[in-house]
Amino acid sequence: MRVLGVDYGRRRVGLAVSDDGAILARPLETLQRSHSLDRDLRTIARQANDLGAAEIVVGLPLNMDGSKGEMALEAEAFARRLQQASGLKVSMWDERLTSAEAERVLIEGDVNRRDRKRLRDKLAATLILQGFLDGRARIDACPPS
Repeated sequence: MRVLGVDYGRRRVGLAVSDDGAILARPLETLQRSHSLDRDLRTIARQANDLGAAEIVVGLPLNMDGSKGEMALEAEAFARRLQQASGLKVSMWDERLTSAEAERVLIEGDVNRRDRKRLRDKLAATLILQGFLDGRARIDACPPS
């Protein structure tokens, strides 16, 4: 079962996908947002369908104290609309620091500033998705008490 990972942004949406076993995430592309949310949702839903994804996970950009700010509320609204557009289960995953981590990895990899901007969102989507997959694996590995 594949899972599509989404790093929601106002200008760009990073995408990642898991392997068939939902163990490893890999980056896909960064979608430049259009002026139509419905068009963007259809594009992502079509991508999920084309990849055979059974579920979508959207990053939830919580504040460092765990509270929800404006971007978290936007991401939740986006996820609800994406669930309607795709017909798939859409889960949220705490994405605190994933964009910063993506930036750090790209800087350490000596990626120039222009390319970092292009790569950061899909790398963040990959980190979000991998965290979700790892979290699910930990839950599945722990027997109920």
